[in-house]
Amino acid sequence: MTEESSTASYLSVAMTSTGMQENTGENTMTPSSPRGFDFYLNCAVVVLAGVGITGNGTVLYALVASEQHKKNILIVYQNVFDCVTCLFVILNHFTQLFDIHLTGSVGYWLCMLLFSAMPSTASNTGSLMIIAAISVERYLKIVHTAWSKKILRTRMVYILALVIALIIAFASIIPVFLTSVVIDAVCYAYTIWNSETARIIFFMWHFLSFYVILLFIFIFCYSRILVVVRRQATVMAGHNAAGPSAAAQTQSNQARNNVVSTMILVSALYAITHLFGYVVYLILYFNPHLPSIIGEILYRATFVELAYVCIINPLIYAVNFIPVKKVLLQMIRREYN
Repeated sequence: MTEESSTASYLSVAMTSTGMQENTGENTMTPSSPRGFDFYLNCAVVVLAGVGITGNGTVLYALVASEQHKKNILIVYQNVFDCVTCLFVILNHFTQLFDIHLTGSVGYWLCMLLFSAMPSTASNTGSLMIIAAISVERYLKIVHTAWSKKILRTRMVYILALVIALIIAFASIIPVFLTSVVIDAVCYAYTIWNSETARIIFFMWHFLSFYVILLFIFIFCYSRILVVVRRQATVMAGHNAAGPSAAAQTQSNQARNNVVSTMILVSALYAITHLFGYVVYLILYFNPHLPSIIGEILYRATFVELAYVCIINPLIYAVNFIPVKKVLLQMIRREYN
C-alpha cells in the first residue's frame, strides 16, 4: 500500500486502495505474494463476510420457515441487504489478494465499482435505512395503532420503504465518482477533494445523515414505544382478565414486544459499533503525525462495523427473536437426532 505523508491521508487511501504495484501494461490478475498483516487481514475479512452470508442467510431461512416473512417484511429486507453487503465485501477483499493493475477505462470502472467498496457501501446504507424504517413502522403500529391500520395495511408501503432505501443508498455513493482516481495503476477513493473544507463538509454530512439522524429516530421511536407498552401492561394487570380472548391478547403482545426488543438491540449495537469508526476518523484527522503503525491499528479496528453486519445482527435474531430461535433449535435437534 502506498505510504502517505500523514496518517490522516493514509486513512482515506487505505479505505479503498488496491494496494498494488505500478504497471504500465493492460489489466492483469496474478496471485500476490504474502504481504504480512495486510494480506492475512484480507483473508480474515473474506472469512468473516462468508460467515455473515451464512448467518444472514440462515436467519432469512428461519423467517420463511416460521412464516414471519409475511408479517415482518422490513426485517426480511434488512437481512437481504446485509447478505448482499457481505457478498460485495468478499468480492472487494478477495480481489485485494491479487496483484491487479488498473489501466484504461476498464481499470477506471474496476476502481469505481469494485475497489472503492461502492457496492458494499450502497447495500450497507440500504440496510441502515431499512432499520430506520422498521423503527418508524413499530412506532406507528404501537403508538398510533388506529391510524397505522389504515396506512400500513397495504404492501405498497413496504415497497415504498424499499425504494426510498435504494434511492438513498445510491445517493450515498455519488461522492465516490467525484473523489476517486486511478494513479499509477492504483485505485484511490475518497482522496481527491477540492479543499479540506469540502472533506470536512462531507464528513459532517455523512455523520449527521447516517448516524445522528438515525440515532434520533431510534431514541424517539423506541422511547415512545416503551412508554406505551408499559402503560398497556399496567392496564392489563389492573383488569386481571382471564379466558381465551385474554390469552390470545397476551400472546399477541408478547410477539409484538419480542420484535421491539430485538430491534432495540439491533439499533443500539449499530449506534455503538458505528460511532467507533467516526471517532477513529477524527483521531486520525486531527493527529496527522501519529506513527503509521498506530494509524494502521486504529483503521483496522473499524472492522468492528463489518462484524456488526456479519456476526452481531444474525446472532441477535438467532438468540432474541423467538420465531427464528425456534426454527434454529429445531434444525439443531434434527441434526443431532
